[in-house]
Amino acid sequence: MSKPKIQILALGGTIATQRDASGAMQMGLGADDLVSAVPLLGELAEVHGETVSKVGSHSLSFDQIHALAIKIRGLHVDGVVITQGTDTLEETAFLLDLLLDLQIPVIVTAAMRNPALTSPDGPGNLLAAVRVACDPWVRANANGLGVLAVMLDEVYAAVEVAKAHPTRLNAFEARQTGPLAALVEDRLVPLALPLRAPIEAARKALGRLDHKGKPVALFWLGLDEPGRLVEAMLASPDHLGYGGAVLGAMGGGHAPEAMAPLLGRLAQAMPTVVAPRAGAGGPLLRKTYGGPAAEIALQAAGLIWSGRLPPLKARVLLDASLRAALSRAAIAPIFEAFG
Repeated sequence: MSKPKIQILALGGTIATQRDASGAMQMGLGADDLVSAVPLLGELAEVHGETVSKVGSHSLSFDQIHALAIKIRGLHVDGVVITQGTDTLEETAFLLDLLLDLQIPVIVTAAMRNPALTSPDGPGNLLAAVRVACDPWVRANANGLGVLAVMLDEVYAAVEVAKAHPTRLNAFEARQTGPLAALVEDRLVPLALPLRAPIEAARKALGRLDHKGKPVALFWLGLDEPGRLVEAMLASPDHLGYGGAVLGAMGGGHAPEAMAPLLGRLAQAMPTVVAPRAGAGGPLLRKTYGGPAAEIALQAAGLIWSGRLPPLKARVLLDASLRAALSRAAIAPIFEAFG
């Protein structure tokens, strides 16, 4: 039996760093370097590597991920593994999940420990990702699983995965659902199937994303926040160049009461999404608390509820909606599908 053909697309990140003359870690390794560091890959698959970029994931752009999705659609392989930095992995994986509707596994992986440290995790994560891409259960259910993230021998749905710690080896989790599968010895153990209806509904509503949308602002609400940045955006004739906004809200969908009039005006000026700032997201309240800055009043003022999407992923979905040139009335049901 022939081995599966797996394409590795390297974007950069900690997994691809090397020391410079000063001792600092810099981007430098490409796909061939990553593949050569894991000889066991050749026993699993016919592996081909391509270096797409050499940047930290903090410097990736939405345009680059859209271009990456186009590249992946044009490949004739049995699976794709993307290596990148961990800083934005949860966002890029989710965006790729919105953009790709394929019958082959697409896996995103990375590293928390750089190659100069003792026991770097990059080679192990790359091996695990290729193993997942080759697994019969994953290949048979690829479309139903969507884009996956593989870190530290656990497999996560793109919509659920989150970076929960800035530096620890076990930085990634899916707090609401747990992993979809785990790698044990040389086998993959399936644990769950993800809920795909919201992603499928979003893809259908988004259609072609040909419009170059304006960027989406992200506001994190905290104790006694007066909303001066929102005031500045509203005072600017072009809203400082932004086309939408996401609010990382308190509790089940709350803001400081003094901001309530500003947020109502912001919702009239541009599509404005309220997402839970707590943890890895979770369904917001809809009809429990009264008052001008709680969920009942904010929804009535025209703010869009993100469902269970946390702010970072709500921003990804809103950016895609603006690229699809959708109206606020068309955007709200897309988020509604997420709970």
